[in-house]
Amino acid sequence: MLRRTRRTVLVLAMLSASAALAQNAPKLDLPRPSPKASVAQTVGLTDISIAYSSPAVKGRKIWGEVVPFDQPWRAGANECTKVTFSTPVSIEGKPVGAGAYCLVLLPQKSGWTFILSKNAELWGAAEYKESEDALRVPATATTIPLRERLAFSILDFDDEKGTLAMEWEKKRVAVKFTTGSREKALAQIRALQGDDWRPYNAAARYLLGAKVEPALAMQLADRSIQLKEQWNNVWTRAQLLHAEGKKSEALAAAQRAQTLGKASENFFEEKDVAKALVSWK
Repeated sequence: MLRRTRRTVLVLAMLSASAALAQNAPKLDLPRPSPKASVAQTVGLTDISIAYSSPAVKGRKIWGEVVPFDQPWRAGANECTKVTFSTPVSIEGKPVGAGAYCLVLLPQKSGWTFILSKNAELWGAAEYKESEDALRVPATATTIPLRERLAFSILDFDDEKGTLAMEWEKKRVAVKFTTGSREKALAQIRALQGDDWRPYNAAARYLLGAKVEPALAMQLADRSIQLKEQWNNVWTRAQLLHAEGKKSEALAAAQRAQTLGKASENFFEEKDVAKALVSWK
């Protein structure tokens, strides 16, 4: 009995020593073969983010071997590539609701398919189910210079539209999207109320830059000036007049904007106004 007790104590002591050694052992913190990456971009009124892992080519044949044709692919490594939209968007003409999705690509020799899965917790593509698709559209594949590591980007965007692209090896796979930001902005502008001159001027400048609704833009600029004449809103009106071809009226408004601006502490578009006064003559 005594011998058995001693043996038990010895085993417990060895286990305790092993646990202590394990706790004191240095932890390895090594680079991941496919490091995590992310890209985020605001397009108009929509925040778009893409979180993914970035594998390297490492001299391998990617398309048809590392990434087989005709099989769903997670468009990266490790966890699924996750795409998040803060508002509803349209991809290749098809609606997609706000939220997070796993991005799946289907590479084929005859063409690529871009897929968003409603299952945002996929690991790889092994658990992918077509029945969980939120979107399935053709993608455009083009040839690019060698890119060693896979990367996503938002290309050619303005406040209304852009291109979501994946690049790896010598391939770019892309889809076009629209955000509907202009329609949302116009709805807010048409509902604008209040006695602050700034929102009316900001709205007029937005329409001026977007080159839409010129009559509405002029109404907004006039309303802003009516509330409080500032170099900012007079300069907006001058640009709107010039865009309509009313050069003499535009010149007079620009001169008024310059006079008001020189009396202001924040005449930050002074060079633009001065340039217009020369060119519009």
